[in-house]
Amino acid sequence: MKLERPVIVVRAAPWSEDAAALSAVRRRVFIDEQAVPEDLEWDGEDEGARHWLALVDDAPVGTVRLRSGGHIGRMAVLREHRQSGIGSQLLCAAIEAARGEGLSDVHLHAQVHALAFYARHGFVAEGEEFMDAGIPHREMWLRF
Repeated sequence: MKLERPVIVVRAAPWSEDAAALSAVRRRVFIDEQAVPEDLEWDGEDEGARHWLALVDDAPVGTVRLRSGGHIGRMAVLREHRQSGIGSQLLCAAIEAARGEGLSDVHLHAQVHALAFYARHGFVAEGEEFMDAGIPHREMWLRF
């Protein structure tokens, strides 16, 4: 018996059109699961950023955003869909967009538990560990 694999789609998701879906994923991951305060999560940077949405069988399961200057952030994948390659697909979409904009690098603030994930994509940690929303982070860079 052949098991059907879910259909995963990663697509650009303009905030003006997809704010509800993007917000729902981020709320579940950051606010509900990781206890990030709402006022820190909703930082006012979403309207000016580029966003991507991951869908599994048309249901939103992941997101990432790219802000001007090459800052990748707000990467979130619902717990039940982690370890499936969705995070890598989202990250690659943001990296390729930055390259397409002619940027020479991208950077992000990685939760310490995710350092190895970003390192597998070529990111290098720089600087000291710091706390953001009560969660330990490191700055990471990918230079093209």
